[in-house]
Amino acid sequence: MKMLRFRSSSIKSLSQEIKSTIRLLDDTELPCIIQRDTKGQFLIDHVCNHFSLLEKDYFGIRYVDPEKQRHWLEPNKSVVKQMKSQPPYTMCFRVKFYPSEPVKVKEELTRYLLYLQIKRDIFHGRLLCCLSDAAYLGAYTLQAELGDYEPDEHPEGYVSEIKLFPKQTQKLERKMGQIHKNELRGQTAAVAELNLLEKVHTLETYGVDPHPCKDSSGATAFIGFTATGFVVFQGNKRIHLLRWSDVSKLKFDGKTFCAHGVQKEKKIVLTYHTSTPAACKHLWKCGVESQAFYKYAKSSQIKTVSSSNIFFKGRRFRFSGRVAKEVIEASSKIQRTPPEVHRSTLAQSRSYYSLSKQLITNVETTESHLPSPDESEEQSPTSQILPLPSLEHLETGLISNAPQSESRETCESKFENKEEYSEEALTLSELVYNPSASVLPTPVEDGGIDLLFNSHPLGNQRVEGDSYDELDADETALLMAEEEELKEVKQVLNRSFDLLTSNKQLNALAKSFTKLLLVGLGLMLIAFPLLLVLLESDIDASFLREIRQTPEFEQFHYEYYCPLRQWLVCKLHYILDKLGSS
Repeated sequence: MKMLRFRSSSIKSLSQEIKSTIRLLDDTELPCIIQRDTKGQFLIDHVCNHFSLLEKDYFGIRYVDPEKQRHWLEPNKSVVKQMKSQPPYTMCFRVKFYPSEPVKVKEELTRYLLYLQIKRDIFHGRLLCCLSDAAYLGAYTLQAELGDYEPDEHPEGYVSEIKLFPKQTQKLERKMGQIHKNELRGQTAAVAELNLLEKVHTLETYGVDPHPCKDSSGATAFIGFTATGFVVFQGNKRIHLLRWSDVSKLKFDGKTFCAHGVQKEKKIVLTYHTSTPAACKHLWKCGVESQAFYKYAKSSQIKTVSSSNIFFKGRRFRFSGRVAKEVIEASSKIQRTPPEVHRSTLAQSRSYYSLSKQLITNVETTESHLPSPDESEEQSPTSQILPLPSLEHLETGLISNAPQSESRETCESKFENKEEYSEEALTLSELVYNPSASVLPTPVEDGGIDLLFNSHPLGNQRVEGDSYDELDADETALLMAEEEELKEVKQVLNRSFDLLTSNKQLNALAKSFTKLLLVGLGLMLIAFPLLLVLLESDIDASFLREIRQTPEFEQFHYEYYCPLRQWLVCKLHYILDKLGSS
């Protein structure tokens, strides 16, 4: 395969070529060579150009740092600075934002890539549903991969040779085979894939990338972000759903994550603890990006968000790219001849009937087995074959052993009024929601999810560096949170006062303050004229134009500077009128 080289105008950077590999959704690899200053957007565009993909805003590139923490590649930052590891780099092309309505995805190619992602989610336990729904998902996959049922080509027991689910019972296989044989004949691969997407997008766990956390009692919970909002799962229930319109703020400090919002007309604060600060930061970034993508009508409405308040050190983040509504609008205007979709089916890509004995390694199953985190997410599918993990080891509850009398309509009735979801606990299955440990945003070893927290006991203890206590989900909890912040502010002020009253340190403090004041005045003498040039002059130099076009400068200009200038002009006119009349 031809390697793409991203060249830079810098002579120095040309001599620093870095080999990279991007693993695609069908487990093939796309190699490329980048420079030290190549930004993430170039790699995203490279993959999309490889597919001839236009609806690319749903997708992203994921990588693993040396600490085995997953990240999404940021488009506007250098790839080398983000990876923080030694080349060659290995990254994975994955669905980052799941479309809320797959039927509005315009092109068959985009739907096929989304279908490949859903297959991964199903196999690794991210999706939880009742038995009848699982049977239809499996049957649609059989139709898409194998075509119409033919007795000569599909002998008895052919379904058992295909491992689509982490816990695949004979009852489920019988239902899958019956639906494939009797109900789906004549559906093309594209139609079967679309039907699967239409079915799966009604599930409560559709699009959930489960982040393992602990609540105040030490119980494991999974946090996710969907097109609907912020969700929390415990056991086999969805215990919280905060719609994006009801989420007022997402914050993190150390290992503590807080979601502020409104539920049943009451202000609530949901607080959870992660295993590491890096995991908490990743959780927060995923949350603010998802809220921006799904909530806003235009990307221009999105402002830079901060992870903390003004008194404490925090992280700032700004969403880049188009939001969901803009993507759908752009998709509706696509007029080109659809590109050819090159499907890699089970029968074409590998020995179909050997799947029960072996599985080509992929990102989710192999990360915990990697000899080095530098190899990122997976080994080459052509160089290593791993045995299929045992069901007892996976212990992932995708399907329910529901009674035989349960019908498809019973499961679908939960979703007839999708806009009427209840915030109450919703039972999803008879089995526990427990995704395969190797697919979690914070990778864990074979010991299981609890291993994440063994060295970080949370329970009822307060983690060092956390600035929030566990709060009850009612109005009192919000007041308690505000009181905690006020207490911390008072502590900071008290320490400052004690420092000022200390005779030994007073002189040193005065000198430091004087130096700081002089430096500040010097910077103001330089910055103030430059600011006036930016705001008031018509000079169209390239570096000034770039500064004026940044979102932060535009926000400052329109939201702060223009109102202030108008107020000053009004006051000046008022004073002049008074002086003239006297």
